[in-house]
Amino acid sequence: MNPSSSGWIEKYGSVVQRHQNAFPTFEALYGTLKKSGFVYGLNSGVPEFIELEHALSEDEKAKINLLHALYFTYRIEGGEDYSIFIEQVFKFYELLKINNESFFDKWFTGKKTSAKLEKLMTSRIYIEDNIISKTFNSLITNSLLFIDVLLFKHFLKDYPALKEKAEEIEYLAINITYHALSSKELDRKDNKLSQLLASSLTYINCAENSFDGSYRERLLNNKDNWENRYLLDMACLTVWEDHSLDYTESEFIFGIGKDLGFDRTIISTSITDVTEFFKLNFETIPYLKEKNLAMQFYDSMGKLVKKLILRNSKRLHKELSQSAELVALLSKSTVRDLSDEEKKKVQNQLLDIFKSIPSLAIFILPGGAILLPIFIKLIPKLLPSAFDENRIDEEEDLYRK
Repeated sequence: MNPSSSGWIEKYGSVVQRHQNAFPTFEALYGTLKKSGFVYGLNSGVPEFIELEHALSEDEKAKINLLHALYFTYRIEGGEDYSIFIEQVFKFYELLKINNESFFDKWFTGKKTSAKLEKLMTSRIYIEDNIISKTFNSLITNSLLFIDVLLFKHFLKDYPALKEKAEEIEYLAINITYHALSSKELDRKDNKLSQLLASSLTYINCAENSFDGSYRERLLNNKDNWENRYLLDMACLTVWEDHSLDYTESEFIFGIGKDLGFDRTIISTSITDVTEFFKLNFETIPYLKEKNLAMQFYDSMGKLVKKLILRNSKRLHKELSQSAELVALLSKSTVRDLSDEEKKKVQNQLLDIFKSIPSLAIFILPGGAILLPIFIKLIPKLLPSAFDENRIDEEEDLYRK
């Protein structure tokens, strides 16, 4: 399955048919979503039954986990039909006014709801719109996506004031994390985490809300178990970010846990879970890695270009096979430096190819030329490798029917 190519939502629907009873309760689902990092906003894995052809990027893991969490929330609340589920999710986001499609988006994605939902979910994952800036920034994904799942749970139960509920959960989440940070000695990584959480806000404006402790009363009045479990886990994530827990932090966590209505066992479990998550995934959590900006930029760009090549390998192989001169020049580039004239030929011919493949439009945008050297370096190693990961096999299609 390829979450960066069209058809991935339908593909997930065909695959998940064999796993309809994987999560009989929200407790079971929540535990799995914590282990994958989705609850924490730091996606380290995806459901085990998803077969992958390529290593996934952070945003691709987030897409799969968001859809997965929404679908099994729908199942747990009594839903059965996958096509109805897709319609419900789209309606849910429309109600929250998340679905702001331009005329071009509507034309490009067509009328199929799953295609429009793919576009919408991509917009939910990314914090920034500009692809160059979000590539430069290693903190590229929305860290508060689990709030969508909590809201969808309310939506399925016909909650009357969904937008207000969205604002309330975000308000409590950002206040808890702010005060959790205040309970410890801040360092550079803590500031990164704070910025990531603030930039992920959708329903409230951080600048318009106070952080004076008045949130505590609203916290005491919040009686939803799963909202409170999530808020507790976010508090634990914040204080455990530096892999230590001193007395004042411990006092803060147990105080918050008590306010949320939990006993010491649940609070201790929450601390243990986030400790285990960091222990297992420290090397794969992008924002914890300390690199200079140049290295961070090059790594991010390299990953993006590699993903684009892999995801469009079939089309690229076809286009390249029709240009003998370009293939010859690319081959030469692996053993010697090209002359200025040869480099110009490569650039012009590659740009002509990119114009025919929508997913590669980034290369023809202003500034996209800086990616060409990375592309030229990677492409001889990665082609040919042609397949369509989102093709629904006949067996899967029959299973769905």
